[in-house]
Amino acid sequence: MLDRASMATPRTRDLQTLASAISRGVEEHGRTYAAYGNEEYGLPIDEEELDRIDMSHAKYVILLDKKLFLAPIAQQPQRILDLGTGTGIWAINMADAYPSAEVLGLDIAPTQPQWVPPNCRFEIDDIEMPWTLERESFDFIHARDLLLSIRNWPQLIKQSFDALKPGGYIEFQCVLPALHCDDGSLPSDSGLAEFTRQALTASGILGVPLDACEKYAEQFRDAGFEDVVEKRVKMPASPWPKEKRLKLVGAFEVHNLLRGLSGMSLRMFSRAYGWSQEQIELFLMTVRKDAANTRYHAYFDL
Repeated sequence: MLDRASMATPRTRDLQTLASAISRGVEEHGRTYAAYGNEEYGLPIDEEELDRIDMSHAKYVILLDKKLFLAPIAQQPQRILDLGTGTGIWAINMADAYPSAEVLGLDIAPTQPQWVPPNCRFEIDDIEMPWTLERESFDFIHARDLLLSIRNWPQLIKQSFDALKPGGYIEFQCVLPALHCDDGSLPSDSGLAEFTRQALTASGILGVPLDACEKYAEQFRDAGFEDVVEKRVKMPASPWPKEKRLKLVGAFEVHNLLRGLSGMSLRMFSRAYGWSQEQIELFLMTVRKDAANTRYHAYFDL
């Protein structure tokens, strides 16, 4: 009797090989990156990065006063779409909070858990490619921190517009990695300030600008969205605030930064500047030191 493997056709073997390659990812600089997608995704997809994403989710929930989103969606949405779902934690939380809804999470890497609520599912897809989703089929579309991943924001937003039902909502959440300080406590030549400057420049060279979120509101309107609201929130870069909630947010953010610094920098600076891994890690030494300094009252805009 032939087993399944021996009965496989060349086409099924090719599909199995592709699925295996997508699951394994690509090794680079000692980190694992996505193997699927029309363009390179700048952040890793290994366990270290997935832990960081889940910690970042906790930070967002605290910063948004225990909310998963801010849009005034209907009480019983039917279909919800999460773009670049990552670990799937936001989609899973939404499925639990809205059992009436079918929640779909899309990502280029299979980094989501197998055991999820029955109304939540995940698909491997490149959201920069033409969508095959049904038009006017979603009540709510969400995306968070699509960093170093999107090269054509107007196209992504237009496809989102087409996929939303009339009266539906879209919400993009993103940290703007431009450092601010209101009291002059942050030296202009600090390692953290220099990192944000270099990251903004390098991401622009690569065509995935980290300050793309500054154009969201304009691009939403251009795509046809109405009642566009932009809300900015100060997110402390470390636990320097006296207020308890913001101090906790700052603690999450400095952990997020320190855990994600190497993964974010390796591809970005090597591709943009041609820096070696040793040069990058040497540059990051001062960044790490300054990031944890609570005498610097620095913050990012969210």
